[in-house]
Amino acid sequence: MDPDRVKHLEFIQAVIARLAGNSFLIKGWSLTVAAALLAFTAKESRWGISLIPLAPILLFWILDGYFIRQERAFRGLYEEARKEGTAVELFSMDIRQFVERDSLGRVMVSSSLALFYGSICVAQLIVATVIFLSGSIA
Repeated sequence: MDPDRVKHLEFIQAVIARLAGNSFLIKGWSLTVAAALLAFTAKESRWGISLIPLAPILLFWILDGYFIRQERAFRGLYEEARKEGTAVELFSMDIRQFVERDSLGRVMVSSSLALFYGSICVAQLIVATVIFLSGSIA
């Protein structure tokens, strides 16, 4: 393999690593924010406030899905660029043809994201339900 192709693959791999790191950071931030908001809503014990934390959790979910979708597209570019006689132009970072393979919605409902963010949403809904029921009983 010629040195220019190797360098191109290194560039693509660097982008993949950066996107994976971003996804990891988003998960950490979402868990931190979710825990803080969960504690706040449990302390306030008002049903209307207890549903507000779902908004940032859903936004983090969308953002994480976007990063994973981009990462998958760059993995597709990597796979295509490493082949002999490829149609990928040397040093091209154009991922348009690979982005279209997965929709954002499809990535968001993948098992890893759905389990992670779904469990956070379920925990928040449980807290909201407990707050609602304790308010209607009292």
